[in-house]
Amino acid sequence: MKKQAELERILEPLNINVKTAEMAGIKLTDVEETGTTFEENAFLKADSGCKESGMVCVADDSGLMVDYLDGAPGVYSARFAGEHGNDDKNIEKLLEIMKDVPREKRTAKYVSAVCCCFPDGRHFTVRGECHGIIAFEKHGNGGFGYDPVFLVGDKTFGELTAEEKDKLSHRGNALRKFVEELPKYL
Repeated sequence: MKKQAELERILEPLNINVKTAEMAGIKLTDVEETGTTFEENAFLKADSGCKESGMVCVADDSGLMVDYLDGAPGVYSARFAGEHGNDDKNIEKLLEIMKDVPREKRTAKYVSAVCCCFPDGRHFTVRGECHGIIAFEKHGNGGFGYDPVFLVGDKTFGELTAEEKDKLSHRGNALRKFVEELPKYL
């Protein structure tokens, strides 16, 4: 739901209406994210949705890559602590691992891959990134995922308004590239 709201906020001013499968009256199979990259997982989801619905389908896969952890949690961001989608446990685990790491070695980036698949087999994928630092503790209640510990400048994503985050975020960057690329396929 939070990702959907973010997509709607970013794409609505660009005259693109976001519809979930449920809103379109379609029941899609949950796709196992077996890819080793965000791009592979976004394609798996978009391709499956397109084949099942017969409609153009757009999917996002995103996560956090921490330099000190050689890119982890990466594609496992949502299930880093073992339970899918438990943001608090994922953040706890990350902060515990990073507790003695000095600020200059806490660099990280959020990554979003957005894939669009068409019923005729064409597809494209764009990638957006946002670079920041892992905070030593949570700040703010906004956003979702690792937002309360992802510092950009002097604030975490959890402290930013939705509009401020959209201007900087990995997903915002990816969706702006998506909007530039889409006309080439229409």
